[in-house]
Amino acid sequence: MPAPAPSFDVAIVLGATVTPDGTPSPALARRVACAVDLAASGQVASLLMSGGPVRHCRPEAQVMRDLALAAGIAPERIFVEEASRNTIGNALLCRPIVAAHRWQRILVVTDSVHLFRALYIFRRFGLCVSGVAARRPEWPGYEGWLGWGREILARPWTVIRVEWLRLWAGRRYAPGLTGPGGSGMIPPDLS
Repeated sequence: MPAPAPSFDVAIVLGATVTPDGTPSPALARRVACAVDLAASGQVASLLMSGGPVRHCRPEAQVMRDLALAAGIAPERIFVEEASRNTIGNALLCRPIVAAHRWQRILVVTDSVHLFRALYIFRRFGLCVSGVAARRPEWPGYEGWLGWGREILARPWTVIRVEWLRLWAGRRYAPGLTGPGGSGMIPPDLS
């Protein structure tokens, strides 16, 4: 009997910190491990690693690709976007890659504290996505509260930046971001 078709064409794995020596942060390793599990189990056909050189020379996407290769994922299943510096950049720069491969069923992989904001950004930039949170092994205490606090404070600023980009910059640099007829309608979630 043939193997069942994957539930998703691609999982877009969002980057996180890489140390100066190229070591992935726990968040980055956790996100890649989650994506590798999905790919290894056949739930996802391809992985799109997204993240540029935010603080250091080596792009996050390259480090993520190396982790996935080391975990046994075939190189032809791994794609990279290595220029983005934040979640808005992830969405904007993954968009043409998704279109070029005609991926329809898209999953975004990130941490639970970041998932709500990431899905908002991707959907507002015209990608019909579902999301999965990479699980933390345990509640991280103080660092966890800082992460949630940062995300809560970042949400209003994200809305302002995303809507400004869609309404003003989108007209010139990325037509079609406002949906059919400029209505701002984005396709519903696949889940």
